[in-house]
Amino acid sequence: MRTHHCNEIRPSHVGETVTLIGWVNTVRDQGGVIFVDLRDRKGITQVVFRSEVSQESAELSHKLRQEDVIQLTGKVEARLKTAEVDTTNANLETGEVEVVCHQLTVVNKSEVLPFQLDQELSNEDLRMKHRYLDLRRPRMAKNLRMRHRITKATRDYLDENEFLEIETPILSKSTPEGARDFLVPSRLQMGDFYALPQAPQQYKQMLMVAGVEKYFQIAKCFRDEDLRADRQPEFTQIDMELSFVDQEDVLALIEGMLQRVFKESLGAEIPAKFDRMTYADAMNTYGSDKPDRRFGSTLVDFTDLLKDCEFKVFSGAIKNGGVVKAINVKGFANASVGQINELTKFAQEAGAKGLAYIQCRGAESTEWRSPFVKRLTEAEISGLKEGLNIEAGDLILFGADKWEGVCDVLGRIRIKCAEMLNTLEGNTDLNFLWVTEFPLLGYDEEEGKWNAVHHPFTRPIPEDEEKLRNGELEGLRAQAYDVVLNGYEVGGGSIRIHEADLQGSMFDALGVTAEEKEEMFGHILDAFKFGAPPHGGAALGLDRLAMLICGENSIREVMAFPKNNKGVDLMSDSPAAVDFKQLRDLRIQSIAPKKDEAPSA
Repeated sequence: MRTHHCNEIRPSHVGETVTLIGWVNTVRDQGGVIFVDLRDRKGITQVVFRSEVSQESAELSHKLRQEDVIQLTGKVEARLKTAEVDTTNANLETGEVEVVCHQLTVVNKSEVLPFQLDQELSNEDLRMKHRYLDLRRPRMAKNLRMRHRITKATRDYLDENEFLEIETPILSKSTPEGARDFLVPSRLQMGDFYALPQAPQQYKQMLMVAGVEKYFQIAKCFRDEDLRADRQPEFTQIDMELSFVDQEDVLALIEGMLQRVFKESLGAEIPAKFDRMTYADAMNTYGSDKPDRRFGSTLVDFTDLLKDCEFKVFSGAIKNGGVVKAINVKGFANASVGQINELTKFAQEAGAKGLAYIQCRGAESTEWRSPFVKRLTEAEISGLKEGLNIEAGDLILFGADKWEGVCDVLGRIRIKCAEMLNTLEGNTDLNFLWVTEFPLLGYDEEEGKWNAVHHPFTRPIPEDEEKLRNGELEGLRAQAYDVVLNGYEVGGGSIRIHEADLQGSMFDALGVTAEEKEEMFGHILDAFKFGAPPHGGAALGLDRLAMLICGENSIREVMAFPKNNKGVDLMSDSPAAVDFKQLRDLRIQSIAPKKDEAPSA
């Protein structure tokens, strides 16, 4: 239906007759001569309609509107460019030429658009309702192309490293993996349910037992959890598993893959080796297990300095086994009362009782504005100055409580302050980091039991294996690792347990009974009895990686058809009620009523 794409016409084509097809991007009437910018997915060509060339086409062109689909044939001409007049367009790759139409066919008319495609919309629901139009916009089309390049670079790299791409089931078994499952009722096995996979974890481990050695998959995953900018109920992972490897092998593989991805998508060179930091150091220093290291305001511990201070909020917390930490937000001493109140409320929502602060209007402590600074001794003030490098114009923020809570709250406050100060505006750094040695287990005070921090197949570091076998569960560290980019967890993984007895010890630590082991994990425990190889792997979030590469703030901007923040697809009106006959076939006798409706049987 065309001889060329709309971004293909160049001065070398002048004099040729071409056929183009696409959407009307803009229509301009210049004294009876109609100019149309014709667009397809590759770009734009200007088309001119003159009555002396084709009266019929010229008359039709007066009726064109934006997003009409048209096909035309015409001769390529050079745009006028003289010392007095220059009609070329340096913003278009086709800007030195135009096509003078002598035959026009209107393939399909467009109704009036619900929004203009050349404008950014704040109404995301309107965009989602008409997603097929939203995706025509240059920014969104560019994001889809970038996502394709990321996926292709990933596949090419893993193929070159002898990986096999293998699909695993979407209808699988519900197992505890940290989030709620989406359940699918079985018609053939009445009363039983499939679960949509949160990840292909057990299947890829079974593939290692099967001798595949190197597996990958661009895998769809599903988690029924609350949504946010970088989370969707269905998402895509770059999923990998390898046999006969240790942690160093896996990290080197992912570093090489990300080098390839960033080179082929952005043209960016990234380090061959990423910095590393243990989980404990990341929390101690940045208050986050996915730290953004592009700015300062790191956490500094003052527990020893302030353990006997007269300010009871600090000394009392320390006596109760807690710590006192602080951050220095450079240049924020002029924070308004409203901003201080906003930070205090933010800290309380994160779990703190309040937020102690010092506004350093000058270099001397007599110029410090704070509710408690008068209760500090000269030695304590001197220690704060030295530890935080306090200067005029600084805002000092404190946390006093248990170590985990203080680190988490100050880590969140650190990011909040950077956002309030636009610290990272215009920053194009790509700061990669490996975070390692995550806790293997976490204790749930409410339930009175240990839970797996990563998943129950994660292997402890060698020094802690015997402790797990002996039931010594406090402080166990995992051979788990996350790759972090600019404060986002891009992906993570672990070296797995491959021995049936060590896996049994892990299940014992989690309080899984013999019956539950057999019911939920019998297949994988049986497989481990038949020569399971040492193995490990990782999964990277393709959506999140694409979001960062495209410079977006939400993964919805790099997904073709995402759900909104309520988990609804507004375009197809999903989820939706189903026909009674479908429920009857599944023997589902009642469903929860919608709002303002009585329950129905």
